[in-house]
Amino acid sequence: MSQNNNLFHAAVDQITGIFVPIINYLTAASILKSVIVLLAGFGVIDQTGGFYRVFYAMSDGFFYFLPFFLAVTASRQWKTDLFISLLIPVAMLYPDITAALEQGQGLSFLGLPLRPSVYHSSVIPVLLAIGLLHFVEIPCDRYLPEAVKGFLKPIFCCLVVLPLTFLLFGPMGSWIGNFLTNLFYLLYDFSPTVAGLFMGFLIQPMVAVGAHWSIVPVSIGSIASNGYDVILPLLGAAVYGQAGASLAMGLLYREKEQKNIAFQSALSAALGVTEPALFGVTVRTPRAMLSACIAGAVGGAIAGAAGVHCTSFAFPSFVTCVAFIGPGFAMFLLSMLIAFPIGFLLTYIQKRKLLP
Repeated sequence: MSQNNNLFHAAVDQITGIFVPIINYLTAASILKSVIVLLAGFGVIDQTGGFYRVFYAMSDGFFYFLPFFLAVTASRQWKTDLFISLLIPVAMLYPDITAALEQGQGLSFLGLPLRPSVYHSSVIPVLLAIGLLHFVEIPCDRYLPEAVKGFLKPIFCCLVVLPLTFLLFGPMGSWIGNFLTNLFYLLYDFSPTVAGLFMGFLIQPMVAVGAHWSIVPVSIGSIASNGYDVILPLLGAAVYGQAGASLAMGLLYREKEQKNIAFQSALSAALGVTEPALFGVTVRTPRAMLSACIAGAVGGAIAGAAGVHCTSFAFPSFVTCVAFIGPGFAMFLLSMLIAFPIGFLLTYIQKRKLLP
C-alpha cells in the first residue's frame, strides 16, 4: 500500500510540475474569455466586431493550443529536447489533420484507420507522447553518431512517437468519452435523476483526461435534430463543485503560492473554466476532487430531475446561462448554486486529512 501511495504521489508531483508554470496564464485566459463573453452577451461590444474576435481568439486560443504549452512544460519536467517535443503538437494540431479527425473523415495511418479524435485543448495525448519521447531519446543520444545526430534524432523520435500518439494516445479520451456518453443515455432513459447524478460526478474527471470532448458532437447533433440537448445542463453543478473545493483549499493551504493558485482557480471556475482548478488544485488532492465530484453529482441530479434542456450549445455556467433558459431553468440555476457550498464544505471539513 505504501508503495502504491509513493507511486501516486510521484505521479501527482510530475503533473503538478507540468501545470503549475502555466496556471496563472490559464486563469488569466479564462477570466478574459468570460469577461469578453459577458460584454458581448449584454450588448456592450459587438460579437462580430474586431475587438471581440481578437481578444476572444487570444483567450480561447490559449486553451485551443494548450498541447503546445504542455509540450514545453513537460519537456522541461522530463528533460526532453524542446523542439522535438513541439513537433508532436505541431502534427496533432495541423489544420488538415485536425479537420479530418474532428469531422470523422476516413483517414488511415500505416494501414490502420485513425479514429475520430479531438486534439485541441487536450491534455493526455501530448503528455503521454512526451513521456514516451523521454525514453526514445535515451538510445538516440547513446548510439547515434554526433555527426548525424542533429537531424537523425528528430526523425527517429517522430517515427516512434507519432504513430503511437495517433493510433493509441489520441483516441483514448474519445474511447472513454463515447463509452460514458452511451452509458449516460441508457441511464437517462431509466431515470434522468440518476443520469444527472452520474454525469455530474464524472464530468470533471472526464475533463481531466480530455474525454469530455466526445460530448460536444453528441450535444450539437441533439440540438440540430431535436432542438434541445439534455446532457449539458447536467454538467454545470460540477463546475461550481470545483470552485467550492478550490476555495476551501485556498483557505487551508499554508504556503502563499498554493493559496494564490487555489483562489485564482476558484475564481476561474466560478466564471466557468475549471482547468486551473483541476490541474492546479484538485487533481493533486484526491479528497478535494472527490468532494467536488459529489457536489457535481448532487447538482446534476437536481437538474436531471427538473428535466432541464438547453437550446444552443454552451458549456454551462452562470456566464452562459442564457443558453439554458427554458424548462427547469430555475432548477438549473439552483443546481449550480447548491454545488458550490457542498464542494466547499465537504473539502473544508476534511482539513485534518488533507493537510496533516
